Amino acid sequence: MSRPAQLEIPAAMAADRPTSTAIESQRPVLEAIGLEMSYRMGSVTVPALRGVDLEVLEGEFLSITGSSGSGKSTLLHIIGGLLSPTGGKIFVRGEEMTSLNDSRRTELRRRDIGFVFQRFNLFPTLSVEENLRLAERIHNGGSPRHAGNAALRAELLRLLGLEGKSARKPRELSGGEQQRVALARAVINRPAIVLADEPTGNLDSSSSELVLGMLKKLNQELGQTIVMITHDPDAAAYSMRTIHMKDGRIDRVTRLQ
Repeated sequence: MSRPAQLEIPAAMAADRPTSTAIESQRPVLEAIGLEMSYRMGSVTVPALRGVDLEVLEGEFLSITGSSGSGKSTLLHIIGGLLSPTGGKIFVRGEEMTSLNDSRRTELRRRDIGFVFQRFNLFPTLSVEENLRLAERIHNGGSPRHAGNAALRAELLRLLGLEGKSARKPRELSGGEQQRVALARAVINRPAIVLADEPTGNLDSSSSELVLGMLKKLNQELGQTIVMITHDPDAAAYSMRTIHMKDGRIDRVTRLQ
């Protein structure tokens, strides 16, 4: 996979974001301590995570790899607050997410976490513009009076090669275009951390390079913290550090940059 061309980042997204890539001097934005997760399958308990400790620094781009069943997707869903662990603690910006009730955990996700999924998860009845506006409304408490940032939406769509497609529904877009809309939705509110679950799994090589290049640019120039699940070593090469998981544990860590 070749490296993508340089991309322009909207100036509006750079506001109030650190631009330094001196990661060693940054504070942890996410900490997981002793994470355990088990599932019941009939009379059998199946462990998915077995005491995972993880620290993600502000401004880091981290990849998590491993074979099917290694626990990588379970880990991502837990640190994103989509699953509750059976043991251990998670801190986001110093706040213990695992001790929060459902409503406060939802608020933390809305405020600090952006998601990019393999299957896009766009609202099929809404246009591209409306999907982005809905993300802005949810981030701002759901008020219908919140108009969002029209200029930023337009800049993001231009950046991702989606000019002229703001009125289209997801079914009128290619898979690569839908994933670019999903990426715009994840970053439009400038979250503390973006969690990407196999973001290029359904894309061709050209679209994959564009999405990975955008993630890299967001990380390098805006200090956007990114945690990405991937089985593709070429995709993992875009990150600063790769965690390799095996049998529900961190097997090894590779620093790439």
